[in-house]
Amino acid sequence: MQTVEELENKLSEPSDRLVEDVAKIKGDIMILGLGGKMGPSLAKLLKRSIEQAGVSKRVMGASRFSNETIYKELTEFGIECYKVDLLNDAALNDLPDAENIIYMAGNKFGTAGNEHFTWAMNAYLPGRVAEKYKNSNIVVFSTGNIYPFMPIESGGATESVRPSPIGEYAQSCLGRERVFEHFAIKNGTKMLLYRLNYALDLRYGVLLEIAKKVISQKPIDLSMGHVNVIWQGDANEYAIRSLLHCECPAKKLNITGLETISVQWLAEQFGEHFGKMPIFENRPAETALLNAASHSFELFGNPFVVLNDMILMTVEWVKAGGQEISKRTHFQERKGDF
Repeated sequence: MQTVEELENKLSEPSDRLVEDVAKIKGDIMILGLGGKMGPSLAKLLKRSIEQAGVSKRVMGASRFSNETIYKELTEFGIECYKVDLLNDAALNDLPDAENIIYMAGNKFGTAGNEHFTWAMNAYLPGRVAEKYKNSNIVVFSTGNIYPFMPIESGGATESVRPSPIGEYAQSCLGRERVFEHFAIKNGTKMLLYRLNYALDLRYGVLLEIAKKVISQKPIDLSMGHVNVIWQGDANEYAIRSLLHCECPAKKLNITGLETISVQWLAEQFGEHFGKMPIFENRPAETALLNAASHSFELFGNPFVVLNDMILMTVEWVKAGGQEISKRTHFQERKGDF
């Protein structure tokens, strides 16, 4: 796989199990924060699954759409797109109603020095959205960053682990969850808190970042020595299917891949493919930000794209000089500064 067109087609190819579940979802679907990294491919995946299911549902999305190309592309794909600043109450309230909401809006990158905006997006806006769509099912994109660092041998934090966020970004994400939880109970709204880390496609993500450092012979920091990853197509499928599992009080659900992965091992795998010896700095800590997602596998089945396939696709993409999205994961961060 070497082109964006091939990648987009793979990301938006529905599985049989997704098509089956989409047919069970009642009503139209609105995606808030559609213009981010995952939103466009999620919308396309949803639209194609609806068509394959032979059912009729509107797929709508709202975002600032600072990238005009994405707006045009999604509109031509059949997505009803609304250019709005969600922090503008009048604009938010003018959006169409929908029985189902996938909430992807938020701020992470550039939090340091811009904390006020991060809190407005991550903790104030959720209350406005929860009131606007109080009669809808809402899947709320959250993050595994709300958990404490876990011992490597633990397998990661389960949904029962008490949040202990490190840094203002993670704290604001817990704020997002708490605000949504409050309005779920206040209004009887069914919700699911979708705690994700780390999604990737070939244009961004943990694997690409490590691969690029190996091939350019730059040091790889091992202090955050272990990670979880999941293919973005699988994460998007799970998000759509989560609309069938919203509850009140809000259900919590961890989303990531099957493995606890050694960063050093990943770098060495890329080193073999590129004929480069990885350069390392620092020693792996005994803890890491790790997410245990076994409950999601019980609900949805295992991810389709396995780790080895992600590695091989990343190698091919890097060798071909594939397009990149310039937003790093900051997965190495141990102090919560984003």
